[in-house]
Amino acid sequence: MTACAERPVIAGTDEAGRGPLAGPVVAAAVILSVGQREALLARGLKDSKKMTPKRREDMFSFMNELGVIWRAQAASPYRIDRMNILQASFWCMRRSVEKLNVRPELVLVDGCLKIPRLLTPQKSVVKGDSKVPAIAAASVVAKVLRDRVMRELDEKYPEYGFANHKGYPCRAHRAVLESVGPCPIHRLTFKGVERSALI
Repeated sequence: MTACAERPVIAGTDEAGRGPLAGPVVAAAVILSVGQREALLARGLKDSKKMTPKRREDMFSFMNELGVIWRAQAASPYRIDRMNILQASFWCMRRSVEKLNVRPELVLVDGCLKIPRLLTPQKSVVKGDSKVPAIAAASVVAKVLRDRVMRELDEKYPEYGFANHKGYPCRAHRAVLESVGPCPIHRLTFKGVERSALI
């Protein structure tokens, strides 16, 4: 009788916060064991965008209870303006993978693009946050951590309403930008912010 081959160590990575006008972009990398994956799926793990904030927080807490391996990395608005949002997102993804305390044999990346300069073998997965549990878990980690940061920043810049819209370009956010201009955590190269900065 032959021994079963060990399953390869696979990490999933995803980001949160590419679209907002303010705040960081955050990426996470997650490695799930078979048992952790099944437990998370049974609890309702899915793409973080399809979960309520409370469900995401509960899922994140459950992941930590299970001992899920994860690491995250944020890029500041300054870095985003300097690198552009796509490259800053790639930088966060690469750093989150590199910080994992277990080296993955393969990284599954949400989207259609691969991460530049990542030394680990990788594969891009379109709509991976809806198809791959490790990517879905990474999307939850990234979204929860970014939302927490934006709630903290709301206390520092209460006039912008960051706790409500998390920096996304909703009507209320654009109205404040038009009236008072950007604050230090706005992405000055983004359309709408750039114009208001000149007023």
